[in-house]
Amino acid sequence: MRLLFCSKSFSADLSWDHLARILPGHEIITCTRDAVAEHLRGVDIIIPFAAPITRALIERGSFGLIHEFAAGLDSVDVEAATEAGIWVARLPAATTGNADSVAEMALLHMLLLTRRWKETQIALAERRLYEPAGSTLMGKTACLIGMGGLGTAIARRLAALDMHLLGLRKRPEQGGPKNIPFQRVVGMDALHSVLPEADYVVLSLPATSETHHIINKEALASMKPGAFLINVGRGTLVDPQALQEALSSGHLAGAGLDVFWEEPVDPRHPIFQENVTATPHIGGITDTSFWMRARTFAANVERYVQGQTPLYAVNQPIHPRGPIA
Repeated sequence: MRLLFCSKSFSADLSWDHLARILPGHEIITCTRDAVAEHLRGVDIIIPFAAPITRALIERGSFGLIHEFAAGLDSVDVEAATEAGIWVARLPAATTGNADSVAEMALLHMLLLTRRWKETQIALAERRLYEPAGSTLMGKTACLIGMGGLGTAIARRLAALDMHLLGLRKRPEQGGPKNIPFQRVVGMDALHSVLPEADYVVLSLPATSETHHIINKEALASMKPGAFLINVGRGTLVDPQALQEALSSGHLAGAGLDVFWEEPVDPRHPIFQENVTATPHIGGITDTSFWMRARTFAANVERYVQGQTPLYAVNQPIHPRGPIA
């Protein structure tokens, strides 16, 4: 089978060619995200890696499976794929090392902001000792917005640091994750009533029409003065102009961002003049996550070859396309 990865590599250190040993007999080809249409000939499976898989592109190809190498399917027209008989599958964050990797990134941003990292670098350069005085996560309150696999992984780590946890989720009746102590879990409609209680607000939601700019001017105004915002979900969750204003006014003490309103983000954007720690959407880009995802992905490729329903499929085509003969 011919597999098209719509990115030249997973990262600079991990190329898709590394997967050859667990995908014997299959051809791996790659392209850039803006050149997918030029590489569709003979392709059985497309791996978007966030490349746009639009209706027009779907209609041009003869592939039968779109399989993201991550949990999010923001860039895939699932409706068009289903109509065309194409399976769409993903890799759940909770079981592929992705959630754990991103959770560690969220923790990194929280620690950098808490210990005033930018100021420590200035003090170091100026040979000043014992300053600035930082704070701790211990005893502080974190509000986790989104409690799927990623939110659960973050909660587990923050609970171990003796933080108080508040949770927001679409179905609050499900409560908090098992064996993780939450002060309470509420629905998304309670957002503005919970935000004033949190020292840290951590976003781990997917990008949908419902979550677009869920953190807007009003939500930021509801946050506790001096609080921190951490976004490891999707860039569209936050209104960047409103965030910049909240930071420049001093209402927020800082923000930690691994995802942005546009990617790649312009490093000259004025928001980076504020107390912002930023990483280039690398939360899930770890060797552990790569190989755990790879094993699940390879198993699903074989299911598709055998004519079986892919695991973690998000659709059910009435007349599925089979592999190209």
